[in-house]
Amino acid sequence: MESMKPMEIEKESFAIITRELGQVSLPEELAPIVKRVIHTTADFEFARTLCFSDRVVERALEALKAGASIVTDTKMAMAGISKPTLAKLGGTVHCFISDEDVAAQARKEGTTRAAVSMRKAAESLKGPLIFAVGNAPTALMELDRLMREGRVHPALIIGVPVGFVHVCESKELIMDSGAPYIVARGRKGGSNVAAAIVNALLYMACPREG
Repeated sequence: MESMKPMEIEKESFAIITRELGQVSLPEELAPIVKRVIHTTADFEFARTLCFSDRVVERALEALKAGASIVTDTKMAMAGISKPTLAKLGGTVHCFISDEDVAAQARKEGTTRAAVSMRKAAESLKGPLIFAVGNAPTALMELDRLMREGRVHPALIIGVPVGFVHVCESKELIMDSGAPYIVARGRKGGSNVAAAIVNALLYMACPREG
């Protein structure tokens, strides 16, 4: 078996994905996102379940090029995001889930740290905000509340929590919120999916060499 470099493996993987998608028609601006999620998960169902608001890619790229802050609901999602590419665009990534003040406030309110971490991001970060939620539906529910109260105006919400309790309902809330969104409808998703979507957008905003 011939040894291949990482970029060669990725290129061949994407070629296989394109072939196996066959007659599935993907809009040009959405294809890189859908294919990168499939590359991450090996799950072709995302070609059907990923939902995009109108002009969301255009708006997301504008936010990234303006140095957007990316907020995740898990350390795993934060770890999976390409920091060098984000840095080239002047952006930063944040996850407040493990902060002591977040944990204390969550205990006081009887809510989740994910929900409180979204509130902390909305209150403490300036400039364009992109929220990438891959685990906690309560994070999406809190974002919906904050938007309805006029306390946050996300440049993009990536809503891809995985699971069974309130997962589908929280995604529908975001799709009905009026905010720009990329949502994986149904139960599937995950922190790896959230990171994959962010990276697809980053590589569109700042193409890699090689």
